[in-house]
Amino acid sequence: MSARILEGKTFAAAFREEAGKRAKILHQKYGVTPGLAVIIVGENPASKVYVRNKHKSCEELGIYSEVIEMPETATKDELIAEIDKLNASDRIHGILVQLPLPKQIAAYEAEILERIDPKKDVDGFHPVNVGRLVTGQKALIPCTPHGCLKMLQLAGIPIDGANAVIIGRSNIVGKPMAHLLLAENATVTICHSHTKNLKEVTKNADILVAAVGRPKFVTADMVKAGATVIDVGINRIAPKKLLGDVDFENVKEVAGAITPVPGGVGLLTVAMLMQNVVTACEMQIAK
Repeated sequence: MSARILEGKTFAAAFREEAGKRAKILHQKYGVTPGLAVIIVGENPASKVYVRNKHKSCEELGIYSEVIEMPETATKDELIAEIDKLNASDRIHGILVQLPLPKQIAAYEAEILERIDPKKDVDGFHPVNVGRLVTGQKALIPCTPHGCLKMLQLAGIPIDGANAVIIGRSNIVGKPMAHLLLAENATVTICHSHTKNLKEVTKNADILVAAVGRPKFVTADMVKAGATVIDVGINRIAPKKLLGDVDFENVKEVAGAITPVPGGVGLLTVAMLMQNVVTACEMQIAK
């Protein structure tokens, strides 16, 4: 029997609805509209699509949205000056610098992201928010892993006591995903390019998260029968063709539940960003 397909749109709709309701309450109770500013540097086509989607989501949910477009030639200092203005703005509660950055400033990425006020860091990448997540404090959490966790909870997938295996150790997905699952009492293993006997490790997973950036990397013989497989990979192999990190057609015959690509985790990321903007606004009002 084929796996249950965890359609991203179903879960994303629930998270977006919740964000919209919370934004409305903030407006009614405090007269404040949550605000998001997205800075995009250069003309990266994929980035432009992502930014357009974020702007559209904001408009649909009653969140104020500002898009700051900077030229490809922008310097680090010019970008930091823009961030400083947004840090000081009462209208803006969340700031996001769209990645990747052009090559002349890409080397300063860490410094640029750290310039964002941690209270407005809706990507959850600032060391302050990372530290809070690791130590179990209230934090702005990276959108993709947070969306994965919320989806597992909403889908009724047991996490407490489960063996969770994550393939990939990035700061954006792998590491925060591990801490989120650990906080829900899963037993967590992180695998990476130096992991020995990878197949043996993944075959023990009740929950398998693939975030490695290699198309069809996870094959059916790596998956335990009945496991939940979360595919975070988005690999563009042609202008209009996306593949995940999981060999979906074959793995779905083994897994108990699986996310598709496209139509899976990607939709949750923007929905959780909307939640983070509202959360950032709530936290700033509470201070």
